[in-house]
Amino acid sequence: MMSSRVIVVAAMVLLASLAISEGMSLRSLGVELHCRCIKTESKHIGRFIEKVEIISGNSHCKETEIIATLKNTGEEVCLDPKAPWVKKVVDRMMSNRRR
Repeated sequence: MMSSRVIVVAAMVLLASLAISEGMSLRSLGVELHCRCIKTESKHIGRFIEKVEIISGNSHCKETEIIATLKNTGEEVCLDPKAPWVKKVVDRMMSNRRR
């Protein structure tokens, strides 16, 4: 009786460690399992932006996310993709990539 409990506990520990390590390995590969942007900024902060990252919608997050890194602090800010000034920034980025 005691050995069957040990086997069950060992199997549960093994499964839990596999699940945890799989989640970590996905994150280390840059795979997000949820949306990164909970709140977005719509006011114009263009002059403070160092870099912009566009993340297209996928199976884990249906929304396109636009994340700006600020120059002085390195802080990441989620931008409102519907804000007119953000659309201009994205259009400019896309036209620069085509060149």
